[in-house]
Amino acid sequence: MVSKTEEAQVNRLENQVDNGGGGAWEYLCLVRKLKLRRSDKVLKHGLSILNDPSKRSSLGHEEWTLYEQVAIAAMDCQCLDVAKGCINVLQKKFPGSKRVGRLEAMLLEAKGSWAEAGKAYSSLLEDNALDQVIHKRRAAMEKAQGNLSGAIECLNKYLEIFMADHDAWRELAEIYVSLQMYKQAAFCYEELILSQPTNPLCHLAYADLSPKRSPLRACEAAGCHCSCSNMEPDGNKKDSAP
Repeated sequence: MVSKTEEAQVNRLENQVDNGGGGAWEYLCLVRKLKLRRSDKVLKHGLSILNDPSKRSSLGHEEWTLYEQVAIAAMDCQCLDVAKGCINVLQKKFPGSKRVGRLEAMLLEAKGSWAEAGKAYSSLLEDNALDQVIHKRRAAMEKAQGNLSGAIECLNKYLEIFMADHDAWRELAEIYVSLQMYKQAAFCYEELILSQPTNPLCHLAYADLSPKRSPLRACEAAGCHCSCSNMEPDGNKKDSAP
C-alpha cells in the first residue's frame, strides 16, 4: 500500500513534469517502484523519452525497462500499435526472452484474443510456475470475460503459492462480495488483518461484512468503525485536539 508521503511525492513530481519542469525519468521510476498504474501519464512521458534519441541513449540499460513500462501502459490505454512497436524493439534485443513472451501474451489479451492469450500464459507457466505476473494476468483475464468463478479459481491457486500478496487477497475478497459470498470474503479479510493488523482499511472492510453475514453482528461492526475512525490509513492514531 502506498503511503501518504509516497503519494504526495508522486503527485508533486507528476505536476512538475506535466508543467514542463523536468523530472520525467524520476517520475517514471517512482511510478514503477510503487507499482502504480498511471498509464496515461506513463505513456505520455515515457514516449517523450523514447522518441528522443539523446534522452533514450542516456538511460543505458534502463532503456529496455522503459520500453517494457511503456508497452504495458500503452496496452492499458488501448494504444496497441504503440505497445506492439515497443514489444518489437524488445524482441529484437532479447530474442526468445520469456519476459518479452509475457508481453506478447498480454498484447493478445489486450486485443481480446482470449484463447490465444490463455494458451500463451499456460505455456509460460510451464516454464516458470512461479511467475506472479502471469498468474495474476490469468485471473484478470477471467474476470474481464465475466467468468468470476474462473477468476476465483485462479486467485485461490495463486494464493496457495503466494500467501503474502495483500492485493490478491483484497481482489479475491471483492469478487466474493460481488457474488454475495460473504463468508468467503470475510476469510480473505481475516487473512489481511492477520498480516496487516494496524491497517484500519482491512478492519473497516471486514466490519462492513458483519451486518451482511448476520444482523447480530451489526453492533460488532459499529464498534469496529468507531475504533478505526481514530486511526489514519497508515495505522497510526490520529492526533487528538488539544
